[in-house]
Amino acid sequence: MIKALIIDDETLARENIKNHLKSFSNINVVGESANGFEGYQAIQKHRPDLVFLDIQMPKINGFEMLELVEEKPKIIFITAFDEYALKAFETGAIDYLLKPFTKERFKQVIEKCLKQSTSERPKAIEEYTEDMPERQNRIVVKDQNKIQIVPVEKIHYIEAYDDYVKIHTRKRKHLKNTTMKFLEKSLNPKLFVRVHRSYILNTNELTKIEPYKKHSYIAILKEGNKIPISRSGYSRLKKTLGL
Repeated sequence: MIKALIIDDETLARENIKNHLKSFSNINVVGESANGFEGYQAIQKHRPDLVFLDIQMPKINGFEMLELVEEKPKIIFITAFDEYALKAFETGAIDYLLKPFTKERFKQVIEKCLKQSTSERPKAIEEYTEDMPERQNRIVVKDQNKIQIVPVEKIHYIEAYDDYVKIHTRKRKHLKNTTMKFLEKSLNPKLFVRVHRSYILNTNELTKIEPYKKHSYIAILKEGNKIPISRSGYSRLKKTLGL
């Protein structure tokens, strides 16, 4: 029996999917959620094999929610917007349903799901969604089992931390399972600069640049933190600051 979860902020959309699934006796709906926060908790609780996931939802979108899930189930994205349909498909999801969808289209997607090997899982989704508008305004993180939205203007700097990144704000530090490369591409380049292979700096926090060793420098931030600047990072920083 396949355990399925439905995450969509529209009640009628969730009911529609449940009605379509009645034709498939080997799929059992174990839960439903109305937003990404509830959806993440439901995935942790039910460990579904398959998730019907809306993209545009209040609070956090479907892509952001999926980033927080370490062991990803099979995903069928649901969207009313053509511009997200291709992105959803490229993430390695089984398929996507473009609202409103027909019974025939739904059946086609489910049959595709049933044929897919259980070892085939969604890819890392970040590289396909870095240009979404939300990306330059916020970063969604998981602190234990709580989801928090960190506005980018509160970030002082970002530090590489093994397979994670450590996001430093004035009050606390957040760990996120993503890459420096992704954040460098997705954050506003007029504000955030990769000054070192292990550091991305919010230029609004910069107060001083001091020489360090040969061809390297140190950035002094408002809170007193000191960030190393490589030779290439110094060139990028000067260009951003117009020096």
